[in-house]
Amino acid sequence: MPDSILLWLKSFIPAKSNVDRFERMRACAGSLFGILLVGLISYALLPHEAHTIWLIAPMGASAVLLFAVPSSPLAQPWSIMGGNLWAALIGVTCAKLVQEPALAAALAIALAIGGMFVLRCIHPPSGAVALTAVLGGPVVHDMGYAFVLSPVLLNSALLLAAALFYNNASGRRYPHAQHSAAPHPHQTRDELPMTRLGFSPDDLDEVLKNFNQVLDIGRDDLEEIFLQTEMRAYHRRFGQTLCAAVMSRDVVAVEFATGLDEAWRLLQQHRLRALPVLDRGRHVIGIVSRTDFLDHAGVEVHTGLAAQLRRLLHRVPFSHSDKPEVVGQIMSRPVITARVDTPLLELVPRMADGLHQIPVVQADGKLAGMLTQSDMIAALYEKNLAAARAVPASGVLGSLRSAA
Repeated sequence: MPDSILLWLKSFIPAKSNVDRFERMRACAGSLFGILLVGLISYALLPHEAHTIWLIAPMGASAVLLFAVPSSPLAQPWSIMGGNLWAALIGVTCAKLVQEPALAAALAIALAIGGMFVLRCIHPPSGAVALTAVLGGPVVHDMGYAFVLSPVLLNSALLLAAALFYNNASGRRYPHAQHSAAPHPHQTRDELPMTRLGFSPDDLDEVLKNFNQVLDIGRDDLEEIFLQTEMRAYHRRFGQTLCAAVMSRDVVAVEFATGLDEAWRLLQQHRLRALPVLDRGRHVIGIVSRTDFLDHAGVEVHTGLAAQLRRLLHRVPFSHSDKPEVVGQIMSRPVITARVDTPLLELVPRMADGLHQIPVVQADGKLAGMLTQSDMIAALYEKNLAAARAVPASGVLGSLRSAA
């Protein structure tokens, strides 16, 4: 057999799945839970004589999407509800107006897809809903437009409720809404630092526009995959630097009950922007920054900063006070932390987009150090300098000539 034919036949074999055993079992258990719930409730609520339908077959296809690939744009709440209802409405209408079953089925599918594009609710099982409305036989035809409400609306709503509960209870984010672009922390027109040198959201949007196909993956997920791929390629090329090798270990920290005046004195004395807040076991429970002090001091334009801060830091000589007295009352929580074995490069996006320091913790959550922007800049500078020294002089000259 020619090699070209063998290669063509091999193209029919799907690629190996990267999903682990736990994820597979979670999808199977979710489908079992969802369909069982929909079936039992629908059977109890709807009449189930021979001439009625209480559970439609397309719900099985919807369960695959909602429990096996819940991050897909095709599996989101509006996709299943809007897609199934629109397809059912179109299917019943085509069945009533077109006498030829084959033509009615084709029209129902085509119009259902066109409407789902317009309504932005593409849901593949909805095509089966439209087909069921046309080819479901006398039982479905006798139901007329009631078929749209029950069982289609009831089945879809119950399955969506099951997916919302199960996916979130098992640790998945559902619905998988697309995140809007993060606002610039300084409210200027400049792009965020991470998008100035790498690919930007506009670049991705332009590529997707030119690709001109429906993708079974959300745009923000696709962007995250690209970013993670860039990081992994950098790790492979230059190696990894862990937080433990870079972080500051002699960390100035405070506890929940530390007075505000003492915390402010430590910030001033050590010229720090923030202090981690620890419990008695040295676990990080929050972080207090200069911004927290200013916010709780009520500093406004044309008001005296010093006077406002003195009022906040001054201890009230009474047992009760409406004014914050200790660090725990003004600290920010929950706090973003990193592990000692976290690769430094993974924290670059967080630092570049506004964070100035990140507490570094051990596996048990106890404070191990502090990573600041200064630590990160120094580490990345040394890493890139070492990489540059490893490049032969001829390679550098060649790169300069190419750039010229």
